[in-house]
Amino acid sequence: MKLVRSTILFLLLSLLSTGLAFAADARGCKDHPLFNRMSGFEIFECKKSFDQLIIKVNNDPKSEKNLRPEGDLTSIKYIFKKSANVPSPPSDLQVMRNYQNAAKQKGGIVLVDRPGYTALKFTREGGAVYAVVSTGSGGYRLYLNILEEKAMAQEVTANLMWEKLQKDGFISFQINFDTNKATIKPESMPLIKQIVDLMKDQPKLKVSIEGHTDNQGTSAANKVLSLNRAKSVAAAVTAGGIKADRMETAGWGQEKPVADNRTEEGRAANRRVELVKK
Repeated sequence: MKLVRSTILFLLLSLLSTGLAFAADARGCKDHPLFNRMSGFEIFECKKSFDQLIIKVNNDPKSEKNLRPEGDLTSIKYIFKKSANVPSPPSDLQVMRNYQNAAKQKGGIVLVDRPGYTALKFTREGGAVYAVVSTGSGGYRLYLNILEEKAMAQEVTANLMWEKLQKDGFISFQINFDTNKATIKPESMPLIKQIVDLMKDQPKLKVSIEGHTDNQGTSAANKVLSLNRAKSVAAAVTAGGIKADRMETAGWGQEKPVADNRTEEGRAANRRVELVKK
């Protein structure tokens, strides 16, 4: 019985000490479920937002080779607090290998491996997940940024569409498709519904649905792809109850860019579908 009591007391003290270790975290902050924290670190700042994460492939933040995924970004800043059990912070190499090994165990790959800086990538069904880990202040600071790639929700309503069509004669959308295919991704279906609502609210409106691509791939293939994507949008709108004879389709491929194809941001802007008032 004495042994049982001692064991219970030990477990309670262990749980209490664990709670105290995390009690110093900044209010409202916690670890990302993708990684366990390293011993001795506390969270002193955290932030969540829709943002861009720059992955420094060659250590130059302005390099065109850098990756710039966009999506839901979680930023966690840790600070090392020495204790009797952990008297000094881990080395940069130890931190990098810790996160790299954890990523590999979960199916991730290492994109960048430099002293004090590593970038990791996980392929998920809903989109890629990126993680960047860096250290500072002699190992006493650890910075973790995790981005779940996704397009920002477009705040577009049927009324706003109609206003823009009347003003400009066209409206541009970033409708998401499967890579090199004309299959509309589920997250873009609410946008399709707004187009349907617009056509229902304006029964005399006729439009041309026109697809555009960036300059990656051949011109001929891009033209076919852009037309097929325009047809997919028209088919989805028709499925929503709009007569097909109110819509024409066209595919311009890479012929009408609206941004610089030399940057990822420019290519993303060029991959679009436009609704043109007839």
